[in-house]
Amino acid sequence: MIPKVFKEVIDLGDGRTITLETGKLAKQAHGSVVVQSGKCMLLCTVVSNYHASDVDFLPLTVDYREKFAAAGRYPGGFFKREARPSDGEILTMRLVDRVLRPLFPKDYHAETQVMIQLMSHDEDVMPDAMAGLAASAAIQLSDFPFECAISEVRVGRINGELIINPSRAQLEESDIDMVIGASADSVMMVEGEMDEISEEEMTEAIKFAHEAIKVQCAAQMRLAEAFGKKEVREYDPAAEDEALEKKIYDMVYDKTYNVAKAGSSKHERGQAFSEIKEEVFNAFSEEEQDELGKLIHKYVAKAEKEAIRNLTLDEGLRLDGRKTTEIRPIWCEIDYLPSTHGSSVFTRGETQALATVTLGTSREANQIDMPSHEGEETFYLHYNFPPFSTGEARPIRGTSRREVGHGNLAQRALKGMIPEDCPYTVRVVSEVLESNGSSSMATVCSGTMALMDAGVQMKKPVSGIAMGLISREDGKYAVLSDILGDEDHLGDMDFKVTGTADGITACQMDIKIKGLSYEILIQALQQARDGRLHILEKLTDTIAEPKPDVKPHAPKMVTTTIPGEYIGALIGPGGKVIQELQKETKTTIVINEDPVTEEGIVEILGTDQDGIDAVLAKIDSITFKPEVGSVYEVKVIKLLDFGAVVEYMEAPGNEVLLHVSELAWERTENVTDVVNMGDVFDVKYFGIDSRTRKEKVSRKAILPKPEGYKERPPRRDNRGRDNRNRDNRNRDRK
Repeated sequence: MIPKVFKEVIDLGDGRTITLETGKLAKQAHGSVVVQSGKCMLLCTVVSNYHASDVDFLPLTVDYREKFAAAGRYPGGFFKREARPSDGEILTMRLVDRVLRPLFPKDYHAETQVMIQLMSHDEDVMPDAMAGLAASAAIQLSDFPFECAISEVRVGRINGELIINPSRAQLEESDIDMVIGASADSVMMVEGEMDEISEEEMTEAIKFAHEAIKVQCAAQMRLAEAFGKKEVREYDPAAEDEALEKKIYDMVYDKTYNVAKAGSSKHERGQAFSEIKEEVFNAFSEEEQDELGKLIHKYVAKAEKEAIRNLTLDEGLRLDGRKTTEIRPIWCEIDYLPSTHGSSVFTRGETQALATVTLGTSREANQIDMPSHEGEETFYLHYNFPPFSTGEARPIRGTSRREVGHGNLAQRALKGMIPEDCPYTVRVVSEVLESNGSSSMATVCSGTMALMDAGVQMKKPVSGIAMGLISREDGKYAVLSDILGDEDHLGDMDFKVTGTADGITACQMDIKIKGLSYEILIQALQQARDGRLHILEKLTDTIAEPKPDVKPHAPKMVTTTIPGEYIGALIGPGGKVIQELQKETKTTIVINEDPVTEEGIVEILGTDQDGIDAVLAKIDSITFKPEVGSVYEVKVIKLLDFGAVVEYMEAPGNEVLLHVSELAWERTENVTDVVNMGDVFDVKYFGIDSRTRKEKVSRKAILPKPEGYKERPPRRDNRGRDNRNRDNRNRDRK
């Protein structure tokens, strides 16, 4: 039977559209949709179990995968099958997850999966910008309890003009690259990088994106209505007990309020809160604890949250005693690790990041191999968050999605400040050693100092800050600068902003409440700017500008170009020349061919300047090409009956025959009558001799003719032909 297909078209302007289609594919899923723009097609399916899991949270999995077949390519590696997700796919998963998760009911605990697949790729369409739209559209076609439709769009700006969902080629020209997630009523997520834009420009871009999102949300609702909007499924909500909640509230609220007001450290505060919880549990019998344990935990946490939030809203105080705009104490240090190419420690309150910098050649570039994007990064940052940083012991199972996301944010914050002519591949690694809020922003700060310590000539230093928000139904709110981990957990917003003294370079915002006003957003941005500049001052007090050169033990990089015809000569048969040269000079030599000019780009990396100079001399020797009419200094390296083999002094290894007839104006019977081994003198270069078809140099050409010198007439054969050429050939044979 031919399936009935339902479609909805979204007009993006300038001839581009997005089509939502359902009814044809994956009909056993609880909701499925194909989203298409140009030749780019995403299939999104959603499924949620009808019985709740035995957990007190929503077990939601968002999975985004790009199939290599979508781009007509094979997966790399030996096994031709897609394996673990790439960092790019993980980042897209996070973009979608962060918008969807808050819109499910807090008491909905059924296992839920959102799976998005790139089925067909278009070079002019970036699929990650449509992943949020696909996920929400599929959910709207399901019976899930979900608050409202959402969507995500990418915003770029070229020559001052904002555009929705630019292509990758357009992004190269854009000074803004932001993905915004929102419902028709509220902005919920912002993430991106910028070229030092102002707070006002960022707000304008968010508003522009929100208008496009409203159109996409309306299209989803029309599609759901046409398809037949399903009734929301019934599910068993989490158990509630109002009397128990009131009892625990009375036991917990005042004590928690007083502990929070004391402004103690994380450890002391945590210990005091644990004692309150223990006291509450001890007030119940063992049977009651077994029966009501989850509810007791839930109500204790709820009372704690309300007490801490009210303390901030009513008294302007925070858990560690700070005011809402106050930044925690900061201390910094550079050059901490003696063997790294650059290092720094940044400590702000109870958060600490140790950053290292490693310099390398283009061979160390980070290769990106995705169906939607191939390329390489010559600047990249890795972020590690070990369990000891929060005083915990837990299994280590590889790099988490959170670590990938935080590292990407810090990388985007810094990469615009790496000069275009930086000859190195630069890797920054941030080790989070302590964490109590905003370790990603500590990574930005420590990364900046480590780069400057390594001698990377950053355009400007970058700092970062995490902002929070606490709001109440009565309209009262407080924007918090430099939030703690608890304030992130208990608050309504986590807004990370990085930038230089002149503007914003990256941001990441997650909002947990509905209806955040642009007034609050603007206040948060302005307050963040004040905090960023304060932190930036601490960084520049530690290291004001990049060190003029790399460290003595760090490799020096020299880049030169050679004509494409000499690449083979420098590499040698089977790589013999370049391998021996690297061994002799203790350097690393990398040769890449420029696809446009076809020149060879030679990178020389070494700690010893003499070794680098030796490589440059060898390259000069290999690529040396004398000019006709020029005079060169040469050295005799071999004597023959018919001349001397001489070597160009400025290009050792380049040899040419100086014929006996070109030694002197007078007739020369023996070469040694004029020159001997090791003699150094000048010769003139005449290019390729038309008669001998060999390079010709002459010593006599730059000597004055002897007085009364007469040119000998050439001998002629019995046919009257000039025999000089034949005589020279015969002499050469001898």
